[in-house]
Amino acid sequence: MGRINEILTLAHTRADEQQLPYAGAVTPPEAFELTQLAANAKIIDVRTRAERDWVGRIPNAIEIEWMGYPEMQPNPHFLSALQHAVTADSTLLFICRSGARSNAAATAAAAAGFPACYNILEGFEGDKDADTHRNQTNGWRFANLPWTQT
Repeated sequence: MGRINEILTLAHTRADEQQLPYAGAVTPPEAFELTQLAANAKIIDVRTRAERDWVGRIPNAIEIEWMGYPEMQPNPHFLSALQHAVTADSTLLFICRSGARSNAAATAAAAAGFPACYNILEGFEGDKDADTHRNQTNGWRFANLPWTQT
């Protein structure tokens, strides 16, 4: 429990500093570590199915689109799908490409009453580098965390 509490304390500190409307923010390595240490920690991948198909998937992540491709309109069933996929005591770790949609999803989930919502900073592909390429400076893949591609 010590390391879990340490990660969550950092996440809560980030939430306070950034005035986030949900429990906290974690780095990709912290999120992965939480999933290894806490049985109730669930990664919620909110990227589009196209992104997951073309760019890669996180093993055992719960996949619920925040926005649908190609229209990129909000998924009206997001919260109901989330309710069916997790339990009330789940620690929800939201991830998208770079952290923006997952921020919105964590905000919506917290507003809907999910108590333990966290955004995974940097996302799956990370921030753009000086040449506007992703996967070069940070993010889930850059951190060499588990992922697959079909």
